[in-house]
Amino acid sequence: MRLKVLLPTAILVDEKVDKVVAEAADGSFCLLPRHIDCVAPLVAGILSFVQAAAGAERYLAIDEGVLVKQGDEVLVSSRDGVLGEDLGELERLIAERFQTLDEQEKMSRAASAKIESGFIRKFYDMQKYG
Repeated sequence: MRLKVLLPTAILVDEKVDKVVAEAADGSFCLLPRHIDCVAPLVAGILSFVQAAAGAERYLAIDEGVLVKQGDEVLVSSRDGVLGEDLGELERLIAERFQTLDEQEKMSRAASAKIESGFIRKFYDMQKYG
């Protein structure tokens, strides 16, 4: 099978695989080459796959997404994803990503608070002098 994991800005994985394990809202499932075609909404979690050439299992943390298996192709589309060689590395990469996102969120909230306070101050001045 060929696994392609698509993000809005990049193709995260494009490899031949022997097996894909993903998680939907009603539980995890495994896809093998001769399984029936399907479409499944994915929840945020771990997607694992076994590479055809190396036989090693690799892991991918994904945000919500959609998996489509058609014939020999498995397409996964997700908003965000992190690829790791093992679960320990993946945990570290996810922690770094969340720390970066937390810092960006703090800056965004501070900017929003400044805009709101400026708007309220100007509105108050308009009422006071108007």
